[in-house]
Amino acid sequence: MTGEHGKPPVKLSLPLEYQQDIFNELRSEDELVLLARGLGLLRVLINLLHSFDAAGNNLIVVVGADERENGWIGEALAKHAAVSKSSMARGLSQVNTDAMSVGTREKMYSQGGIFSITSRILVVDLLSKLLNPEMVTGLVVLHSERIIATSTEAFIIRIYRQLNKLGFLKAFSDNPEPFTTGFSPLASMMRNLFLRKPSLWPRFHVTVAKSLEGRKKAEVIELEVPMTDGMRDIQNAVLECVEVSIGELRKADTGLELDDWTLDSALHRSFDVIIRRQLDPIWHRVSFRTRQIVNDLTVLRSILHALLTYDAVSFNKYLDTILSAHQPPPGSTRQNQSPWLFLDAANTIFETAKRRVYSGKPTEGEVPASANAFPDSLRPILEEQPKWSLLAEVLEEIEQDSYLNPVPRDDSNSTILIMCSDQGTCRQLREYLQNMHIHPAEDLQEDDEERKPSATFMMRRKLRNYLAWKKDFARVSASLFAENQKVLDGFTDQRGNTNGYRGRGPPNKRRRIRGGASSAGAGRPINGSLQMAEDKESQVASLMADIQPTDADAMQKDEVAVDSLDDMEDYFELYDMNDLLVIHPYDGDMDEHVLEEVRPRYVIMYEPDAAFIRRVEVYRSSHEDRNVRVYFMYYGGSVEEQRYLSAVRKEKDAFTKLIKEKGNMALTLTLDGAAPTDPQEQFLRTVNTRIAGGGRLAATAEPPRVVVDVREFRSSLPSLLHGRSMVVIPCMLTVGDYVLTPTICIERKSVRDLISSFKNGRLFNQAETMLQYYKHPMLLIEFDRDKSFTLDPFADNSFEKSIKSADDSRDLQSKIVLLTIAFPRLKIIWSSSPYQTAEIFAELKNKQDEPDPVKAVQVGLGMGEDPYEQQSFNTTPQDMLRAVPGLTGKNMMRLILEVGDLREASNLGEAELDELVGREAGRQVYRFFNRSVFDE
Repeated sequence: MTGEHGKPPVKLSLPLEYQQDIFNELRSEDELVLLARGLGLLRVLINLLHSFDAAGNNLIVVVGADERENGWIGEALAKHAAVSKSSMARGLSQVNTDAMSVGTREKMYSQGGIFSITSRILVVDLLSKLLNPEMVTGLVVLHSERIIATSTEAFIIRIYRQLNKLGFLKAFSDNPEPFTTGFSPLASMMRNLFLRKPSLWPRFHVTVAKSLEGRKKAEVIELEVPMTDGMRDIQNAVLECVEVSIGELRKADTGLELDDWTLDSALHRSFDVIIRRQLDPIWHRVSFRTRQIVNDLTVLRSILHALLTYDAVSFNKYLDTILSAHQPPPGSTRQNQSPWLFLDAANTIFETAKRRVYSGKPTEGEVPASANAFPDSLRPILEEQPKWSLLAEVLEEIEQDSYLNPVPRDDSNSTILIMCSDQGTCRQLREYLQNMHIHPAEDLQEDDEERKPSATFMMRRKLRNYLAWKKDFARVSASLFAENQKVLDGFTDQRGNTNGYRGRGPPNKRRRIRGGASSAGAGRPINGSLQMAEDKESQVASLMADIQPTDADAMQKDEVAVDSLDDMEDYFELYDMNDLLVIHPYDGDMDEHVLEEVRPRYVIMYEPDAAFIRRVEVYRSSHEDRNVRVYFMYYGGSVEEQRYLSAVRKEKDAFTKLIKEKGNMALTLTLDGAAPTDPQEQFLRTVNTRIAGGGRLAATAEPPRVVVDVREFRSSLPSLLHGRSMVVIPCMLTVGDYVLTPTICIERKSVRDLISSFKNGRLFNQAETMLQYYKHPMLLIEFDRDKSFTLDPFADNSFEKSIKSADDSRDLQSKIVLLTIAFPRLKIIWSSSPYQTAEIFAELKNKQDEPDPVKAVQVGLGMGEDPYEQQSFNTTPQDMLRAVPGLTGKNMMRLILEVGDLREASNLGEAELDELVGREAGRQVYRFFNRSVFDE
């Protein structure tokens, strides 16, 4: 782009044709850009922002960016400004905390620039006109797939479009699947975004394919790794458990759509989340068994992931923790273990996982060779992951290739980049590569040239740690069981023996048992829990003796956990990029940053990821002088391969569906944020018919007003009120959350907030202050619209029922009754969703006077107090201090002004606290912070 009036040209970094086409479209018109994953969405966004930033005199707001994206955008804009030498560029300014005062934000907005603002702060600033929407040059929305009609981002867009018809609006997304669920999902999303044109850019787009499949195509070597027999048996057994669990869910007769509940869809990460979301509206009516199966699907999917990523010892340890976590609670007489644990496939999972670590089964008739010798029935197997040896071969091939073929003259480094799924896999590979050439003493007699890389040293060390962990784990479990049993015995004694044996005979009652008295049920305890065969101590000791550290093990240094850095100057130097091996986890758009920084010549994809393959294609096509060879590894016939192919197919199907809907979609006529209300109807709504006492018929054309506490903008209710043509006025309220009229004040509570408010007693204080200042105080109990509308304490088993029935004072309904008895004037409003709440508010405001925001803010404040004074401090420590006995709203502010943080406040002496908050309050605060947690 060439500059105007002598300004330097704006230099962009968009080397590919499809990137330039997207940029030109965005500069010319407002649209939603839906780009396939890995094609460089942030690069296009950064160049677009830089083109406006370099021009100067612009105020652009970015919505929806997370902290990492803000860091990358800010760094990239600074780099672009330096390259373009544009003096008008201001870079990115972040407004993401309440600690930034109102005056500071107002000053920043007046200076202009590019701002990334969190949604809750932005919506308050727009409504309070701290940021005038008419002064905003444009709005950029990231992650637009998350925007729904009730989201805060949709509220922001509506406010912006109501008051600013000229500013631009651009929306971005690289996740097409959410745009394909529901009825006309693309059209609904375009209405929420107030946009008319969607721009779709899948991988199979002609321009994208032409840009990435030219002469500069990356060299990709596909390596299919066969799984071991043990891994294949475990995978088949887990899939069988998943299939049985889905079949049990289908039998539960939940009345839901079951077409998507298949084994193929169960392999994706979001499957259990989707099922839980579908069951949420009827969750209180779902049986305990169905809830258990929903949780089991998450566990089984995690087992599939662990099978392919964990080593054999860690996988067996993980199964031990799962089995222990699924044991029934002590004292329970009801069989409540997960159904899949009783399948033959579950036994295959646990037995095969153990055989991958050590073999041999305890036999009672085995005679030791001597009196002092242990039975030699357990020996270490320590099966290695098949990818490890292949990784060593690939690294050896790369080393030979770099030695035999001289380094070509290009801009790449000779760095090897290994990409994994998570940090745990990165640590595993680092440990393997560091120790793969260390062999036990019995293997040292072989010729050095014939020895291959092996994980024996690493696996022996892991097995030693596992056996020590298992011994400690058994001891801790036994002690916890004993403690729980004491609590249960005490609870039973308190209840007495009146109803102790309801539904079953007393323990000393003789009953006829089929098959004899003592032999029946001997293999399973009374609660029906599953007991796995444990190894004898003698056999574990013999196994431990086989894997004792050898001389070669002792020569290895331990990991350096802490380094004092005393003589750092003597050892500090930069890495040589030509001899570097980098192991990095997949990290979304940040992977593009890694490729640009490292500039690798060899990339090993230890696990498949479609988005990263495209990032490598974009990286290679963008740089003519950089050669890249990619090794693509995956387990053949595994869930890993199936999940990868299914993800690619789902994205392709989503884009195909979006293309069809775009072709048939009617033109979206946005209303520029204005509600479609009749002016005459709006006028008649405000007619005041109260003419008693000689009054006159009066009407006002002003829209209805609602004063809302700024902390309430985390919910969707202010957005819905604004959508009903109400003027939402954000204020820092001391009393109540919503002020509808001069006499009506409402405290809104979700079910979760209601429970916590009853526990800490805050609700009683709030009700008391509302009764003091308002004639009609109300408590609004609002339920989630996607979940069940109930307060009944449904218990999952008889043990929980007995505990809950023993103490009725803990029941939530009882506490609500006590609240209404204590405050008879307090009205309670029940609402099943925010939509119904908005209708209730409209009915309450009908033909009533409008509230005064100034008076609403002053209610509850002392003389000279500033409601916005607390905004300059962090809100989380303030909430914690409010829970401390003795601290009130008045004396807490003096304490906040004198101390720097919570640690300093907790370390104050009693005399110092007396000076700050008073003698009695200081004594309570001091005793609270200095009380021992072990005292009764």
